[in-house]
Amino acid sequence: MLKRTIYIGNPAYLKIKDLQMLVIDPKSNTSKGGIPVEDMAILVLDHYQITLSHQLLIALQGNNVVVISCDAHHLPFAMIQPLYGHSEFSERIQCQLTVSEPLKKQLWKQTVEQKIRNQQGLLALLDKPFEGMDAYKNAVKSGDSSNMEGIAAQYFWKHLFEDFSRGRHGTAPNSMLNYGYAILRSIVARGLVSSGLLPVLGIFHHNKYNPYCLADDIMEPYRPFVDKMVYNYIQIHGSTAELSKEQRSYLLQIATQDVLIDGQVRPLMVAVSTTTASLYKCYTGDLRQIKYPMLD
Repeated sequence: MLKRTIYIGNPAYLKIKDLQMLVIDPKSNTSKGGIPVEDMAILVLDHYQITLSHQLLIALQGNNVVVISCDAHHLPFAMIQPLYGHSEFSERIQCQLTVSEPLKKQLWKQTVEQKIRNQQGLLALLDKPFEGMDAYKNAVKSGDSSNMEGIAAQYFWKHLFEDFSRGRHGTAPNSMLNYGYAILRSIVARGLVSSGLLPVLGIFHHNKYNPYCLADDIMEPYRPFVDKMVYNYIQIHGSTAELSKEQRSYLLQIATQDVLIDGQVRPLMVAVSTTTASLYKCYTGDLRQIKYPMLD
């Protein structure tokens, strides 16, 4: 069964009863509904007047539900998830800790190649110039030592949107992209924990201030699916500098977007689990390729 992403954007008291998360109106003290905790994957908290019971928080962590707290600008600011989510956690971490540098470089090469391939697929799907991406994709070396990822990204953004500069605090639609990527990052981090891996131990990213280096690695080929959603939204509704509630609600649907992976169409959240499981098998030597989705 596909897990659900739950968004809470109003004052609420959240507690657990009969294995369900109950949403209580703090003014009237009446229940506004309940959701089985086992059906949840992500809980987004987007209001300062939201209170959670500790019992609920423990139940959420026990079911590997990622809890995301948003800031005053409605952007994901913090993420809570369990320390481990697999019965073989200790053994798998030992395996992850001993991965060789040559293998990491090969896995990053695969990751960059698939990201560029998916960016190219999106450009082709939208009838944008895409042929130039072939040269970047074919030039990726072990560890992407020549930074084809960055060079391809410049080409991609130049042709995806008109007069656009990609940046964390840039003009629209950067706010939508940032929000979508933050949700995607949470989905990938959850998948890594479910596969018994530590999100902090990256294959390429190694920022000492970043606790989600591996999530930032593995999410790269999935980014174009967020880009596709943002592009489609703008074509219908236009773009705004401020991130609206409607835009946030729309982007939360990224978890259920259909993607092609391993020859089958699956919801993105399920595809991520396939990717993270295959990553562990690459660590053990049972696989040589990470299973990533294709956008075409």
